[in-house]
Order: sequence, then C-alpha cells, then structure tokens
Amino acid sequence: MLRIAVPNKGSLSGPAAEMLHEAGYQQRRESKELRIVDPDNEVEFFYLRPRDIAIYVASGRLDIGITGRDLLVDSGANAEEILPLGFARSTFRYATKPGTVTDLADLSGKTVATSYEGIVAKHLADHGIDASVVHLDGAVETAVQLGVAEVIADVVETGTSLRNAGLEVVGEPIMKSEAVVVRRTGSDGEEPKVQQFLRRLQGVLVARTYVMMDYDCRVEQLEKAVALTPGLESPTVSPLHNEGWVAVRAMVPAKEAQRIMDDLYDIGARAILTTAIHACRL
Repeated sequence: MLRIAVPNKGSLSGPAAEMLHEAGYQQRRESKELRIVDPDNEVEFFYLRPRDIAIYVASGRLDIGITGRDLLVDSGANAEEILPLGFARSTFRYATKPGTVTDLADLSGKTVATSYEGIVAKHLADHGIDASVVHLDGAVETAVQLGVAEVIADVVETGTSLRNAGLEVVGEPIMKSEAVVVRRTGSDGEEPKVQQFLRRLQGVLVARTYVMMDYDCRVEQLEKAVALTPGLESPTVSPLHNEGWVAVRAMVPAKEAQRIMDDLYDIGARAILTTAIHACRL
C-alpha cells in the first residue's frame, strides 16, 4: 500500500482532508484516528503533526506527505516538494520597529526571533547576513517589545497583528508558502501508485479552477465565440436542429466565467450555462 502522511490538525488539516475526499480517497471520521486504511485505493493514511511530516517522509517510513512549504524548508529534512496544492497560502517576512531597519543588510549583528528557525537561518546564510536567531514557539510579535530580539520573522497575512505590536514589515518576503506534496529526495518519482495519487490531486486542482460552459450561437459567429472559449485542446461544436445554429461546449477558467458569458452574449450567443467540474484528468 501507498503510505501517505496527512496533517492531523491546524490550518492544513481540513483543506487537505477535503481535497483527498474530492480525489476519491476515504478519510477519517474521528479526529482522534491516527491511521486509516483505504483498501479500495490501496492507500494507508497516517495523521501526523504538520511539522513532523517532512521528517517522516525523509526517513523513508512513509512514501509521500502533505505539509506546508514553510514547514518542509524549516525541517531541514531530506525531502522535496513535488506538487503545490493551492491552499493554506502565506507569506513569511521580517518585521521590526519603524525606522530601525531599511533593508536586509541592516539585520547584520541583530537578533531575530522566530518560530521558523530553519527558514530564517538559511535565508540569512544565503544572503551572507551574520545575525543571531532565537527560537520561540509562538507570539513572536511581543519579542521586540520585551527585548528578546530587535527583529522578528513570521507569517504575515493582513499585517494587523504587527501594527498592533508597533512593528512594520521590512524588505522583500523571505518566502511564500502553501500546502505541498512532498517525497524523500531521490526517491522514485515514477512509481505508479505515486503518479496515480498525483494525477488525482491535479484533477481536483483543475476541477476547482475551471467550469464547463455550454452555449448556442449562430454559425456565422462561431469563430468569434471559439476565440472567447478555446477550451484546453478545442471546444466541442455540435449542429442544432434549427439550421444555422450550433451548440458549443468548452472548459473556461472559473474566475473569468462571468466576463466570458457577457462577451458571448454580446456577439449573439444564447442559452449560456456553466456547470461545476467535480473531477477530471487532463
């Protein structure tokens, strides 16, 4: 069986379970379950702390896992990202008191507090910055106020908590993170079960990104309509009972669907419908 690590809690857990369910895999019914077997798909799921998943995968005990890119890098484990999943996005940045630091070079000689020591130490080393790193398990915004550090490095979403602590973001983002599938570095990426798993998740990603659009249009307007809805390879075009009319079906990006419907209507298309895609293979 394919052995897969899944986040057992936190912001990664719910979306990961939802995606796996959409991909056709059985998921746990109780949050206390640490392991389940999906015999129909020949998969065994292990529910672990997100921070530990890259380490388990790197050890070879588990084949692949779902965790955050930030947690993968922070772990320093011998594991690599093989598929971004598009949820749990975050940006990791430095912050400090206004006016004290203007660019990355100003961090030299300072102390940086963070919950992601591995990420920060690597980023500083990559840029040749000689600074100290202090590990804190949480609430790093207070580190500057309490004198533990001059700078913090943390996940920044809206920046509200930083402003409330009297801090401002400094420099470019350290990294941008999201949920990713990871495997042990150097492992066989062509293993059939792994490839099937990845295809299923990719199918979910596509299904979430696109909708199916159907509409009718006059033959003389078909080329304009097809230019608006080219589909992936080519749209499906079928003649209608009424002479001079055709039915068109194509996949279109979900975020552009309303604009495309407006444009189709303007060139004379009618009976324009969109339907959700629940799964696909490209």
